[in-house]
Amino acid sequence: MIILGRIVAPFGVGGWVKVHPFGDDPLSWKKIPQWWLATDPDGKEWVPFTLKGCREHGKGGIVASFDEVPDRNGAEAVTGYFVAAPREALPKPEKDEYYWADLVGLEVTNAAGMRFGKVEGLLSTGAHDVLQVRDGDVERLIPFVAAYVLSVDTLAGQIQVDWEADW
Repeated sequence: MIILGRIVAPFGVGGWVKVHPFGDDPLSWKKIPQWWLATDPDGKEWVPFTLKGCREHGKGGIVASFDEVPDRNGAEAVTGYFVAAPREALPKPEKDEYYWADLVGLEVTNAAGMRFGKVEGLLSTGAHDVLQVRDGDVERLIPFVAAYVLSVDTLAGQIQVDWEADW
């Protein structure tokens, strides 16, 4: 499963929910007729929900409704759930575009070959996404923008960055 986002709140009284997307172009998810929801993103207990509606809401956010969530009480019950879909249901990313799930676990080094650790997660700051890179107790936050990310090779499991250890 590829984690798409997280339900953050009910929206109205008709069972709609606000979804915080983890990545760009969440409106493309309209083409996915079934979404999977779970309380634990690493768990195996994903439950399919049939998408009834999906539209943009605010800057970069979306609201969605499901056949299985008929009212506000149902929307409150799924608040906090993660939203996912199997990879084969998702649109193929364009060149130099990546699903966050494809970046987690990749080794990060700089141009001089200094190892910074592995991508533990990503943060969406509004301005741009940020790689959370961890090596033991040391965490680095590296903006995921072309100025700092020199290359991404998902097959080799590597990200090369223009970054220094003391930044």
